[in-house]
Amino acid sequence: MSARIVSLGTAVPDTAVSQQELRDFFAGQPGTDPLTRRLISAAFDAAGISTRHSVLSGLGGLPDGVFVAEDGALRRPTTGVRNDLYRETAPDLAADAARRALSDGAVAAEQITHVVSVSCTGFFAPGIDYRLVRDLGLDADVARTHLGFIGCAAALPALRTASQITAAEPHAVVLVVCVELCSLHIRDLPDPEQIVAASVFADGAAAAVVTADDAVGTPGGLVLERFGTTLTEEGESDMVWTVGDHGFRMRLSAEVPRIIGREIRSAVQSFLGGEPTPDTWAVHPGGRSVLDRVEAGLELPDSALTTSRAVLRDRGNMSSATLLFILAELLDDPTIEDAPLVALAFGPGLTVESALIHKVSPDART
Repeated sequence: MSARIVSLGTAVPDTAVSQQELRDFFAGQPGTDPLTRRLISAAFDAAGISTRHSVLSGLGGLPDGVFVAEDGALRRPTTGVRNDLYRETAPDLAADAARRALSDGAVAAEQITHVVSVSCTGFFAPGIDYRLVRDLGLDADVARTHLGFIGCAAALPALRTASQITAAEPHAVVLVVCVELCSLHIRDLPDPEQIVAASVFADGAAAAVVTADDAVGTPGGLVLERFGTTLTEEGESDMVWTVGDHGFRMRLSAEVPRIIGREIRSAVQSFLGGEPTPDTWAVHPGGRSVLDRVEAGLELPDSALTTSRAVLRDRGNMSSATLLFILAELLDDPTIEDAPLVALAFGPGLTVESALIHKVSPDART
């Protein structure tokens, strides 16, 4: 029996900031020259984003004493300070998403046998996996696995891990939780790559309950049929995530969308292996240009990436959590019943993660 996602839960921080506010905040930083201001305006306006959420109350320009000074200038806190904020705020956000997934799936905390946690925006030990057990009241003997520093593609390896667990233990009930606080790593914008990163990344958490046991939770869901991983021939230096003295540094070159556009067709054709191309897609929105390249490269209709574009517009790029936000929307979409879909996510490397998923309505599952 294949594993299925019984339910999904999502959560975002309370602070919501419009893309225009963020654009003006960065463009208005002291010492920003006219060329940089033009680059900032162009990148933020072309991102396809309306609103983003952050754990930082000062991200819209309000002084918070840590990241934003009284005069509105962006400060440069050390990586240690940023990671302290991660440790203080990430566990609650992760637990919020997990509680929603458990509630929506009618799954009790004591039914969880495994936890798979995911994050690339902070580290501490005992970590997110430990805190989820304590904060949710899970059994103390729950098996825990943490996937760290995989980047935007990590939700699919996490779901793959959950699927492998249920294949080995048919009665396992796995809680997958992704939490990313990308805004903790904002920095001044001296170069175009940092401008691109600042224009898209946001904070959020998402959780999924995965099991192969039909007796667990609500019926129906998203059946995880199979997974694939592909390394592109180029891109090792074009999407890079490193640790610096003043936060984690994301390098996103202008080549990333072009590499994806060139290689996505062969990667997907190899993954599908001759099976019909589904009408429904869950594509990680690394940015609007990435979605545009995927749509063109696969010759998809405009409607295929509607949900991916909507999540990007309303939430921004929340790294690994974003794909689960998209799957949550597709799971709740009443117009999609008993249909296959393909999930795609892209990570450092450049890595393409794929999953073939089948949405099953509650009435169709026996």
